[in-house]
Amino acid sequence: MAISFPSLDAFLQHGFDCLIDVRSPAEYAEDHVPGAINLPVLSNEERAEVGTIYKQISPFDARKIGGALVAQNTARHLRDSLSHHDGSWRPLVYCWRGGQRSGFFGSFLREVGWRAETVEGGYRSFRRLVHDLLYGETLPHRIVLLDGNTGTAKTEILKKLRDMGEQVLDLEGLAVHRGSLLGGMSDPQPAQKGFETALAARIAALDPARPVLVEAESSKIGRINLPPALWSAMIAAPRIEVSAPMTARAAHLAQDYAEQLDDTEGFIEKLQPLRQFRSHAAVDRWATLLRGGDRIGLVTALMEEHYDPTYAKSRAEKAPEVMATLRSGTLDQAGQMALCAQIQSLLKGM
Repeated sequence: MAISFPSLDAFLQHGFDCLIDVRSPAEYAEDHVPGAINLPVLSNEERAEVGTIYKQISPFDARKIGGALVAQNTARHLRDSLSHHDGSWRPLVYCWRGGQRSGFFGSFLREVGWRAETVEGGYRSFRRLVHDLLYGETLPHRIVLLDGNTGTAKTEILKKLRDMGEQVLDLEGLAVHRGSLLGGMSDPQPAQKGFETALAARIAALDPARPVLVEAESSKIGRINLPPALWSAMIAAPRIEVSAPMTARAAHLAQDYAEQLDDTEGFIEKLQPLRQFRSHAAVDRWATLLRGGDRIGLVTALMEEHYDPTYAKSRAEKAPEVMATLRSGTLDQAGQMALCAQIQSLLKGM
């Protein structure tokens, strides 16, 4: 019998020994239930071939050819990936919509003697639960934004607060992007669905009775869009603002972007879109600073001439509620820990 899950938390806490996604590698790569392993019963190419036969020849021929491929691949997984499990193993299997792929695979495992079950509605039922959470009207959590100008070590402060036991939602980490034009990381960003799954799983693990600290972001991080329920909560959330002298911010930012700054011409290429927001002369001057090895001069100019004015304009338009403004003369480890202690004190008072 297929199993139905009434909530996202129930799905994530399924209680089986293993969660198996039998969809194609491409489907799995776009998004999958956290913790699931991929044992595809059709490869990307095989799935495309069967789909073409279904549309251009007949559903019967597609099922006949697809069935043979599914049987071959299932036998291979049994021989290569599953042979070490004993008779008490309890796997949970899902495909796209809880249909033929997971049905065949689950039935085959049960014939072997394992206590395999399938997910009613497959991946689509999981996606529906994620969508309901992130695209519903409101989140039940008390969001508090950590705000401040570029270079004020907000990401590092969030990580420290998380290690100190505070509830933190690291959107930049989940989106694999630092949230600015220059914020790309070495790893590629996830697909939108993959981001939303990771986000929903993290939210589901948070205690609604305690505040959740989130770095102030725009509604888009790289190419990832923040879902409506979270964005609405962030717009309405109070803010804790951190500030530091320009010298401290520049030193921190130059260190934080050291890997990107090492690629001089690559970094200069990333600056080119700023010509439409600032001026050709400004971007040319920034390029000259970097080519001359003046990293502190470059990041200082970027903050003074681009990031700070942009932030000031956004703040004036939104007029956010600021709970407190915390200042630190340095942004080294001691300075960050001092800010963390003050933030933690504010959160405990909520």
